[in-house]
Amino acid sequence: MRISTLSIASALLLTAGATSVLAAASEADFKAAYAAAEAANEEAGSLHNQWTTTAATLANAKKAADKGDFDAAVASSKEAEALAKASIYQATSEKEAWKALEIH
Repeated sequence: MRISTLSIASALLLTAGATSVLAAASEADFKAAYAAAEAANEEAGSLHNQWTTTAATLANAKKAADKGDFDAAVASSKEAEALAKASIYQATSEKEAWKALEIH
């Protein structure tokens, strides 16, 4: 009896998770995700470490939004934000790390 109760609870949780994942993104979702990605990309630019892949991914997000495909637009925006944050991390971590490579 306990196993079947756990199985049912697990199935309900999986179904609830899948339903929320499948919910369609709206234009507002895109605008919020795109703004976050642009802000991160601007920060990367202020560190002189913008990646070209971030700009391309932002362009893809805009194209998808223009076509009304907000799911793809949000996904591309989130990917662009992750790329921008990675470039920020790279810039800040390598700012001092090069000193460890210097021959003394």
